[in-house]
Amino acid sequence: MTPTAAKDSGNPTVTATRNYEVAALRADGSLYIGQDNAPVLPLFEAAFAAFARGTLIQTVHGDIAIEDLQPGDMINTSSGEPAQLIWIGSSNFVPADTGRRLPLIRIMPDSFGEGRPSSFLTVGPAARVLHTPHHLRAEAGGTRLLAPVRAFVDGVNVIEVAPPTPVRLFHICLSRHAVIKASGLEMETFHPGAQALRDAPHSLREQFLSMFPQIGHGTDFGPLAHPRAPGRPDESTID
Repeated sequence: MTPTAAKDSGNPTVTATRNYEVAALRADGSLYIGQDNAPVLPLFEAAFAAFARGTLIQTVHGDIAIEDLQPGDMINTSSGEPAQLIWIGSSNFVPADTGRRLPLIRIMPDSFGEGRPSSFLTVGPAARVLHTPHHLRAEAGGTRLLAPVRAFVDGVNVIEVAPPTPVRLFHICLSRHAVIKASGLEMETFHPGAQALRDAPHSLREQFLSMFPQIGHGTDFGPLAHPRAPGRPDESTID
């Protein structure tokens, strides 16, 4: 669905909104399925734009396409302990978004090492991979960092793409923040980050949190599984 414009007769400002769909577990274990229109702002976009339809996610029962995952499924994590899927959100990326939204990214097989990914992988602008950018290796020491996939765009192994037809984008939230395998590549599950919520106006923060039935406060997302690298879209070295 393309972004829509919400007009306030008392305010000439036009705010773009997007339709977001959610399937999640409530605190009592019951299933919530719903959708909402929310502003096209980074806080919301980041929660719904990491993995394209068809991405294979490694679960305890094998690889499952992300659109076929259900709240309650157990997802394998890099820690070795599976974690429960409690939330899956999605939105449409349509050709008309080009120029208004960061592009999709296509990762070629083996770009980050053998089998990483195991096949062509298309991700959205919110995707992060567990791979320390070259320019941060010395600073990070032996610490592995979560970095935006767009930081590795080089026009050869990792390229920007503008699909001619709509693409459904997804993100998932587990019972704890984690690194999972998406088509063999180690990528992070959703976590808004503490700063994003602190910077948001109260009304937007409340609307955002209402999309997560098990989350009452930003701290309920828990700690990050790995530290995040700062975004550097001009950094294009993979090694």
